[in-house]
Amino acid sequence: QVQLVESGGGLVQAGGSLRLSCAASGRTFNNYAMGWLRQPPGKEREFVAAISRSGGSTLYSESVKGRFTISRDNAKNTVYLQMNLLKPEDTAVYYCGAAVSTNLPFSPGFWGQGTQVTVSS
Repeated sequence: QVQLVESGGGLVQAGGSLRLSCAASGRTFNNYAMGWLRQPPGKEREFVAAISRSGGSTLYSESVKGRFTISRDNAKNTVYLQMNLLKPEDTAVYYCGAAVSTNLPFSPGFWGQGTQVTVSS
């Protein structure tokens, strides 16, 4: 089992920034590719970003490319999502996930509980 706990969500104005963190415990963190998905109000969950086990490879959805950056610190068992130039359409519950690879569709076997991000216009 891998336990994932997200933090860092909140309310921010459009154009602002937030950094999400996801702390992992349990099985060896660097055995897993990590990623972020989000679920906007009334919509399906969607892929945001993923990072390989070593951190050497990243993937982004087109909607966040150039604005969001995913990173990981394997010594701290933590993955991050730096979100800049936030837009109201980024409003969603953001979930951290652990998967066997970054192949799309990104399919976590373990999920966090989610953290709310609200971007006001």
